[in-house]
Order: sequence, then C-alpha cells, then structure tokens
Amino acid sequence: MTTYMDFHRRSIEDRDGFWGEQAQLVDWHKPADQVCDFSNPPFVKWFKGGETNLCYNAVDRHAAKRPNDRALVYISTETNEEKVYSFSELQREVERMAAIYLELGVKRGDRVLIYMPMIAEAAFAMLACARIGAIHSVVFGGFAAGSLATRIDDAKPVLMVSSDAGMRNGKPVPYKHLVDEACKLAEFPPAKVLIIDRGLDKGFPKVEGRDVDYAALRAKHMDAQVPVTWLESSEPSYILYTSGTTGKPKGVQRDTGGYTVALAASMKHIFTGGEGETMFSTSDIGWVVGHSYIVYGPLVGGMATIMYEGTPLRPDAGIWWQIVEKYKVSVMFSAPTAVRVLKKQDPAFLKKYDLSSLKHLFLAGEPLDETSHQWIMEELGIPVIDNYWQTETGWPMLAVCRGVEDSPIKLGSPAFPVYGYDLRIYREDGTECGANEKGIVGIVPPLPPGCLSTVWGQDERFVSTYFTLFTDPVVYSSSDWGIKDEKGYHTILGRMDDVINVAGHRLGTREIEEAVQTHPAIAEVAVVGVHDELKGQMPMAFAVVKDASVVDTAEKRAALEKEVMKKVDASLGAIARPARVLFINGLPKTRSGKMLRRSIQALAEGRDAGDLTTIDDPSTLDQIKQALAG
Repeated sequence: MTTYMDFHRRSIEDRDGFWGEQAQLVDWHKPADQVCDFSNPPFVKWFKGGETNLCYNAVDRHAAKRPNDRALVYISTETNEEKVYSFSELQREVERMAAIYLELGVKRGDRVLIYMPMIAEAAFAMLACARIGAIHSVVFGGFAAGSLATRIDDAKPVLMVSSDAGMRNGKPVPYKHLVDEACKLAEFPPAKVLIIDRGLDKGFPKVEGRDVDYAALRAKHMDAQVPVTWLESSEPSYILYTSGTTGKPKGVQRDTGGYTVALAASMKHIFTGGEGETMFSTSDIGWVVGHSYIVYGPLVGGMATIMYEGTPLRPDAGIWWQIVEKYKVSVMFSAPTAVRVLKKQDPAFLKKYDLSSLKHLFLAGEPLDETSHQWIMEELGIPVIDNYWQTETGWPMLAVCRGVEDSPIKLGSPAFPVYGYDLRIYREDGTECGANEKGIVGIVPPLPPGCLSTVWGQDERFVSTYFTLFTDPVVYSSSDWGIKDEKGYHTILGRMDDVINVAGHRLGTREIEEAVQTHPAIAEVAVVGVHDELKGQMPMAFAVVKDASVVDTAEKRAALEKEVMKKVDASLGAIARPARVLFINGLPKTRSGKMLRRSIQALAEGRDAGDLTTIDDPSTLDQIKQALAG
C-alpha cells in the first residue's frame, strides 16, 4: 500500500480480503468460515464461525512469549500506591479472579456488573469475564444508585464486583452504600456482590449471604489455573451503557472476534504502539476509551498499559508528564478538556520532564478547538492527533493513520475516515454533501469490525436509533454534524442537538465556541442555544477566563463581553453573536471531562438541570445560576 487513500479504498472495496489480513494480527482457536456475513442488514457478523478469546489475545499469548515484560502499571496519586504487573503476574491475577467467578456460579454468557474505581483489580475483573466467556457491564464509579439500578435491571447480572470506596482529591468516595441502595431499588439484583476492601471506608455494612470478600477468596485460589473459554466470534464480550435521547440508557453490545481484530489493527495503523512499549490513556474504565485503550487495546498489541487513579493536577500539574518520563510512555491518549485544564497551569511543568519517549498524543471525546490543538502541539513538540469516535463504534472513525501514511495534521480536525468506515456527510434529505457543506456524519453499512453488534436485548432499538434517519439507502447515523474540506479533512461540529437555529440559520455551538476562544483572555467556553421568543433560539456563552482579575468588576466584565462579541462578529458574522457572554470560574463537566451542555442550557432557560450523578464539581452550576441572576 503506497498511500492511505489506497489503503482505505481497499478496506471498503475488498472487505473480505482486507479484514481477512487484519485477522492475522490475532490468535484464533479456529479460523473463520466467512469474513463478513451481511445477510441480515443492518446486522453484521464478522469472522463468522471463527473461535477466539479476548483475554487470551490480551494476556496469555504475551505471557507465553514475554512472561517478565511489563503488562499493567497501577498508579494511584490518591493513595500513593504504585504496582507493576508483568504479563505472567497479570495472567495469575486474572486466573485467580476467574476462579472466584466460577466458585460464585458465573457461567459463559452470564453478566457480571463491575462498579469500580481505577484500581488494578478492575482490570482483572474485566479480563476474567472475557476469559470464561462471561459478559461484563462496567458502570462508571461515579453513577448514583438510581442510575446503577437501571443498568442492573437491563443487564440482569448474576454477580456485581465493587469496592468499599474510590478516592478523589484525597478524599474517600464510598461506593458500598450506593451498591446496597441500587440492589434495593433494582428488580433483578445480583445474587452475590464481590467486594475489594481497600480499607478506605472503615466498617462499611456487609449484607449477610450476599457480600463476599475478594481477599479471602483470592487466598483460596492462589494457584488456580483457569483455561480460556473459546467463543464464537459473534458472541458478546461486553455491554456498555450510553445515554439515550429517551433517558433510558442503551446497552451497546460488542462482539468478541471483530472487536479483538479492530483493536489489534488500530494499535498498528492508528496508535503505532508495539510490543514492549507503554501506553497511557487518561480515561476511566467506565467509558469506552477505558475499555478499548486502557484495558484491551494496548494489551492485545503487546504493550504495557497504565491504570491511573488521580487527577491531572494532583500533586501538581506535572504528574502526567512525570509518569511519561518514568515509564517511557510512547503513546498517550487524553481528552481536549484535559488539555484546556493544563493550558491554565504553569507551562514549566511540561518542560520539567524528559518526554523523549513520547511519539504522539491522541485526543478524543469532544471536539478539539484549534487554539488548544496548536498550544499543546507546540508545547510538546510532537504530533497531537485528534480522533473522533463513539461508544457505539468502539474505536476511531476519523483519524490520521500514521502507521499507514504520515499525513499532515490539520489543527482542530480529526482528519480522514479510518479504514473500514465508509463514512460520508449527508444532508437531511439523505443526499450527500459537497465540500465545505455542513451535514450529518453517516456510515454506509456494514459497520466495520469492533462496532456495536446491536443494543443489548433490543434489536429493534438498534435499528430505530441508528438506521432510520436515512433509509434510501439505509445509513448509520452518528447524530453528529460534520463538514469536510476539499482535501478530505473532516471537522466535527457537535451533536445534532447542539445545533442552534437562530431565525432559520443553523449554527453549530462548536463554531461559536471556536470564535469566542480566539480572544486571548478566554481559557474555555461552552455555548448553548437558549429559547428566544423572536428568533427561536439565541446562543449564550459561558466563559472561563485565564486570569480572574480581568473580570473582577462589573465594568471589566461588560468591556470583555463586548470584546468577545466583536471576535464572534468578525469570525462568523453578527448572526452568531451570543445574546450574552457570562464569566464563571469553571464549567460543569462529568468526571470523564464531558461538558454538561444540556444542564447549562436547562439552567439558562430556567428549567431543572436534570441528572447530575456524574458531575465532577457541583459548585460550577451555582456559579452559572449566579451569573444568570446577574
């Protein structure tokens, strides 16, 4: 393959040939009879008839070849713990966990709900499920009892794995009372709850006959050897819930073979990480990045992976870079929000450590603004690669694939469709957009390996959610707005529900945010559409300044608001000018860094802010209320 365009074209035009080759990156117990079975669209089965195991590919095959190589590095700046597991040690721990599961009655196809902080045992818990053919459902450790209960009732797990507590900013965050409350609320609570007691919540209540202690059971199974269960490629590996427009979360169901192949190929072609190298993803296992690029992807690729419990600023803003230096991290994956947080810190922290091992920084999770992209790339002096994907796809849809061709990076753009994705931009009538024309990002099916195979227990919801916006022909709708330039570089403009309709003009909140951020005083901004009697909606901007003294009087605030509006006028025209620019100290986000735009919008419209179980700092909402009240 000479160019990336040729590589991508072949992945679309010769699917079987292309993916048959990628499948060789994975160990199979039995090879597939058919690469792609698309006989029941929009459902697709990849590597039909093939048998493999995700845990075997992530752990056993490397433990056999390189037993003493580093596999998992657990770092907690909250409890000041650090522990390195080799591939053989990781295999032993996973087999012990698997033996505990078997003792507790977990069988192939059973669901295990994992509600855990970012500790090594969480990775053991996931890998042990994959080992014995159980289906894990990881629920983010910050969810409240009600959210946890709805996920319990949807997945109907036989076992829950949890901990006494997590840690955040030096304070214990107890989990056990939430587990107990969720089990009371749920209609189908698990028969057993396996507790990893970290000693953070002394004297937490135990439920007789249901709660079991991990340390005691582990001691019983120190020498356990649990063979892998070979699964047919299409058997589910896990369920991961993503928010739905209906309020009832959707269980994204992932297969086994297609996902393993997609991850192995992505480590080679996108992330360019190899055996013996180290990857550091600053996400959480409660989100898809944690599944794909903390636990499974790096290990499948033979890399060591870092599991980090802590924030980017504790003990100081240099902690991530200290980890990069110490463990010679070559591939790092983070979010644009984190970059904007670091942009507000002393840049000396970026110069303090030896970062020569770092080949690239990848960013995903939300649109990346050009200003932040340029800043972090200049500060680090390495390629910073924006990539775009969804919980549903499991791995990137848009990215520069440096393992294939060293394509130039365009600031603020996740670049080109990734191989396997026949990705196009559509008008709302289903016709294709031209260059520089805003539309909806869609994928012509079949979806490539690694994407969701269905919605757990709801095939009809899979079809109605993703395949009914465009029906002639049928196309997967991402529900995201995007635009493509004449060179094929894509930019994501936000969710379809993040588009503001001002007097019939469609404005992406992303575009207005970009314009606001061109003002040198602004560190971060969220723009939402607020109901307006005359124009339908008007944009309202909530901005965080780099230096609080520039807005410490009413006069200064009014002056800066005018300046920001001029920037928007100059960039997008007066039609896009926000009705107000309000200044606050922080924006409401989830613990994984997602902006709570709908909550901001609700407050601006005088409505209830909605479900805030995942909010990182509740005081940010009070600041918004105060700013709105003037």
